[in-house]
Amino acid sequence: MVHVLSGRTLLRPTDPERSRVFYGSTLGLDVYREFGTGPERGTVYFLGGGYLEVSGRAEQPPAPGLRLWLQVADVRAAHEELLARGARILREPKQEPWGLIEMWIADPDGVEIAVVEVPADHPLRYRP
Repeated sequence: MVHVLSGRTLLRPTDPERSRVFYGSTLGLDVYREFGTGPERGTVYFLGGGYLEVSGRAEQPPAPGLRLWLQVADVRAAHEELLARGARILREPKQEPWGLIEMWIADPDGVEIAVVEVPADHPLRYRP
């Protein structure tokens, strides 16, 4: 097995600047690092234990099966904040049969993002 030290999701948007505005301002992700200039410019955002890199440009939106999963402390508060910032809400927060509270939003290219709260009594909170 390869020992993985770090990982990140690479996103090649159709309009990099529009996507940087979405992930940095609308979604409010903190910047880990920025690199390059012009069309080679890239921005890497913190995603809790991982990273999201927005760099390069694609002719087509990302693969339709691509989804992001972001865990937050309070999904209802995140909903209000994202609504105020103009995020495209696909589905309001709702408790799922598997116990998570989920809301779905979309980035400018239509990438669907699950914004998830793990309730205090959910098995994902259990640490042996």
